[in-house]
Order: sequence, then structure tokens, then C-alpha cells
Amino acid sequence: MGHRTLAAAVADLERGDQLVRIEQEIDPHLEAAEIHRRVYQVGGPAIYFARVKGTPFPMVSNLFGTLGRAKFLFRDSLEDVRKLVELKTDPANFRKRPWRYWKLPLLAWRLRPKFVRSGPILKHTTTVSQLPQLKCWPLDGGAFVTLPQVYTEHPDVPGWMKSNLGMYRVQLGGNEYEPDREVGLHYQIHRGIGVHHAAAVRRGERLRVNVIVGGPPALAVAAVMPLPEGLPELAFAGALGGRRLRMVRPRSNPSPKKGGAGEGLSLSFPAEADFVISGWIDSARTKPEGPFGDHLGYYSLAHDFPVMTVDAVCHRPGAIWPFTVVGRPPQEDTTFGELIHELTGPIIPTVIPGLHAVHAVDAAGVHPLLLAIGSERYVPYAGTRRPQELLTLANAVLGQGQLSLAKYLFIVAKEDNPDLDIHDIASFLRHLLERFDPEADLHFQTRTTVDTLDYSAGMGLNAGSKLVIAAAGPKRRELGTTVPTELQLPDGFGDPRIVLPGVLAVKGPKLRAEDANTHPDITRLCDSLVTRHSSLVTFPLLIVADDADFVSRSLNNFVWAVFTRSDPANDVHGVGASTHRKHWGCRGPLVIDARLKPHMPPPLECDATVSKKVDAMFAKGGPLSGVKG
Repeated sequence: MGHRTLAAAVADLERGDQLVRIEQEIDPHLEAAEIHRRVYQVGGPAIYFARVKGTPFPMVSNLFGTLGRAKFLFRDSLEDVRKLVELKTDPANFRKRPWRYWKLPLLAWRLRPKFVRSGPILKHTTTVSQLPQLKCWPLDGGAFVTLPQVYTEHPDVPGWMKSNLGMYRVQLGGNEYEPDREVGLHYQIHRGIGVHHAAAVRRGERLRVNVIVGGPPALAVAAVMPLPEGLPELAFAGALGGRRLRMVRPRSNPSPKKGGAGEGLSLSFPAEADFVISGWIDSARTKPEGPFGDHLGYYSLAHDFPVMTVDAVCHRPGAIWPFTVVGRPPQEDTTFGELIHELTGPIIPTVIPGLHAVHAVDAAGVHPLLLAIGSERYVPYAGTRRPQELLTLANAVLGQGQLSLAKYLFIVAKEDNPDLDIHDIASFLRHLLERFDPEADLHFQTRTTVDTLDYSAGMGLNAGSKLVIAAAGPKRRELGTTVPTELQLPDGFGDPRIVLPGVLAVKGPKLRAEDANTHPDITRLCDSLVTRHSSLVTFPLLIVADDADFVSRSLNNFVWAVFTRSDPANDVHGVGASTHRKHWGCRGPLVIDARLKPHMPPPLECDATVSKKVDAMFAKGGPLSGVKG
């Protein structure tokens, strides 16, 4: 059976030699995060921090640092979850192989939480300031919970069936928050909690919130799963955890009282959670939250977000504070994406018929770049194939929950290469670049919604544009693999580098704030190549970067720098560009301005002093010497 508690999971990993203990005192201010990043980068074990400065609670991180470790934690239940996914994908599987699903009634029973009157979580109380004050990056606005499970219920339909459990950012202190009384709650658009908050605003009510930390590891995975409408995360946690999730029913009196553990908790909460921070958010009261070093590899800046008033902080005996570190990918949250793909990938064709695969590119920050493979079956008798069904599929993809936040969507026809692997990014890009027509196959959406954390457009929160590039049919061109000897660049541009076949990066002039929307340098570059773009006939994509060598050094550098630093409507240009019936295209290479924009926050960098201190821990004789994957 799965792990009932976080402590049981930690002990299981330790028995399996998949956890390292650090007994010396560790500072949660930057030091713990730096240790985590180092261990994660080498594929190392989970890390148990026995003594943490400023708090009585130990911490643990890197629990999901590798896909192998995640599968190990859920080894008793993954196969059962896969069977549920099989039936969701094709219910006829039950008729074809009924013996395979003989445990289905038991699996269905696990989906329903088991409500109890009490549990270990009610044994003790504490305060927000006594919790581990984890700060991961030097410019972070305060301490954050980085593995929170935020639980809310729909005000119109109270109860667990319409509940939402999501992983939303929680700031414990700093800024203008009243110590021990207020915490910041940052959630992005298209999230379940937003529906609940909107309903509370409409009703003129407060929205009750429980921030759960720790508990069965299945809870953390459930909180990030893109589940279908009607399947609560609590139900999925029961399936993945291999047992019904024990939930304590809320107290009848939501008002906090001194001294009683659990007083003030008016929502259900997991009986085996390690911590629960309980409170409420007003219908419209906000305070500045952030900055925070985020998963795009930059800081998300301080903005007004809901403020949560804290009623109670409870914890179980022997409570452990789990955490992760986000930053430029790959990071530990990469594993969540891999596990989600394994479990939900087969469902995609049932949600959007004709769509065979979708891949949110983790190295690009997930939402900035989405790859897709679909069918192109419209007008099968036509002599010339062009993207048609692919465009219908692209619109459907951009209408699906979190997929709607994609900034660049590249979609190709399965019929052109049935063996194309969507996770082989280099091969996928080569296939696309060989086939797309820059005059016809670029489709923009302007002034629309993008990831809350993406500042590339300079238009404020959630605002930016999208570009769909669709490709179908035979190869149009061969792709170049060496810098053209006849290439001539205008003043200020130079250092041409091959990134991938057909992709050339050049160093551009430093971008000035006054030029960010007028693009004089890029216009000059494109104009200079109009009469000699034949030298780039095998390079359909030209990247302008601050550092062409950095962009060309690795595939990860390329997708990160290009797709996090550009907004399609503002930064996609082309040689020989024109607009016909409001459709934009170009005859020569597509040009993407991937220079760091003046309005963007800075990339994340570690604190040099902390890094030097952590160096000693990995040196010979240090507590982490010899740590490796």
C-alpha cells in the first residue's frame, strides 16, 4: 500500500538508500535551496535537513528529484492508476479484458475520501513565524511555501465533490503582511481556486482556505495534476496513494479560539497532513506579493494578490516540512511533468480527436513553447497538402485549460512522419523547419492571455500574444549546418553561430528601452538581407541574441533564451515581410528578437557567499561529499 504519511515515505527512501541526512544546522535563508539545487543537478537523493535554523521543524527536499524515485514512492499504485486511465481512454477495454480490471470496484472505493472526527494533524498548534522560513533566491520578497496544497470548496456547492486542491504560491512573510496573521496567496489565471474566489466575490462572502503542507506524497502530485472536470484532486490522491484519503470534517464553529488545536478550521483537511495553515481571503482585499524566483528562470515581480488572514496553524507530532526549489528548468518540478505525461498522455486523443500528442517543453519554462502532432485529413483528394485540420486542432489546444497559456505552438502532421517523437525536440524542430511556409503558415493571436509569470510582452500581468506555426506536406527545403561564407551582416550584428540545422543565431546590439517597441535594429537587419537572403535559403530561422554563443551552446539554452525572452507579436519579424488581408508572412528567414528586454525582470543568480559556504559541504570530509546520482 502507499504511504499514509510523509514520515513513512522518508523512512522508505532511507531504507532504499535514496535519502541523505544532514545533521548540521542549515539556514533556510538561501543555504537549503543551494544545497538542493546542487544535489538535484547530479541526480542525487532526497535530502533530510535534521536541524534548521530558526524553527523546531526538520525539512526534506528532492523527494521527486528523479522520475525513478517518484515511481518508487508510488510503486504500489501506479499500475492501478494506469488501468483507470485506460478505461477513461477506451471504456471498451473493460469488455475486451475484464480480468485485467477485476480490482476496479476497490479502486473506485479509494476515490472517495474517508471522513473521520480527528487525526494527528490536530495534536499541536504553532505560528507562521515558527515554520521554516525558506527563501530560495537573493531577491525573493520573503519566505515562501514551495510545495503547498491549497484547498478550497465551491461556495455555491460546499463539500469535497466540488473542491479544488492546487499548488499555488504562498508567501509567509515580508512585504506588508502582518506577522503571524497574514500570508500572501498567488494563483494564476485558469486555476480552480479562481472559480471559487469569483463565486465568493459574487456572493459577498469570504473564501475559506486551507494551506496543507506535507501529508501523503500523493497529495502533492494530485495538486498539480490536470484532472478532467468532475474529478476532485482528493479522489485522485486516494487512487495514487493506494488507500482512501483520511479527511477530518470541519469544526462547526469557524471562529478561532485560543488554545484548542484545530479551532478556526472550517474546511475539511487531511488527517495525516504535517501542517495546515487555515484562514480566509476577503472578496477583494489584496497586498503586494513577491518578488519570487520562478520556473521561467527569472523573478516574477511584486504585484497585488489576495491576502489570506490566518486563523490557525496546526501540525502533527514529528511534522516534517517538505520543500522544493524552482528556477530555470530543469528543476525538481520537471519530474512532475514527466509523471503527469506518463499517466495522462493516452487521454489526449480522447479529449481532442485528431490530436495525437502534446509536449509542453520544460526547458523553455513549460508554457512558452508547446509542440503538438495532429492529423491532416481534410481534403484528402487535393494534390497539394497544406495545414487545415492542424489549424482546427491548434485552436482546440489553445482552448484547453493550462494549454491555453501557451505562447508558441508548433504543430505538424503525423502523416508526414508517423515515427516522429514529440519529446525529441531537435528532431521535431527539424521536421517543422523543413516544411513550414513563412508566408502562409504563421498564425498570430494578439492582445490575449499568457502565463502570469511571463513578462516578455511588457503589457502587464497575463497579457501578451501567441503564434501558431503549422506545417504539413513534403519538405520545402534542406537545412543548413554551416555558417554561409557569403553571409553579410549590418553594423552591430555579428558572431553568427549554428544552433540547430536551419537555425542561425547572431549577436545583436544591446537593446535600448526606447527601441523595445519600434525595433530599429531588427528592421535594419531585415532590410539589409532582403536583396541577399539567398545566402540564408537553408536557414528559415534567424535568432538575434545578446550572446549568440550562449544560445548555440545547448538545446536547452536555445529554447530557454528564445522562447522566454520574446513575445510573438512584438519580437517575431521576417525578411521580406508583408501583410495581405491582415495575414502577416515573410519570404525570407523568420527573425526572432531574443534579446533580454529592458522591461523584463533579471535572470536568477545564486548568492556567491552562500555558494562558497555550500562548496565546503560537498568537499572531501563534508556531509555531502560523494553525493551523486
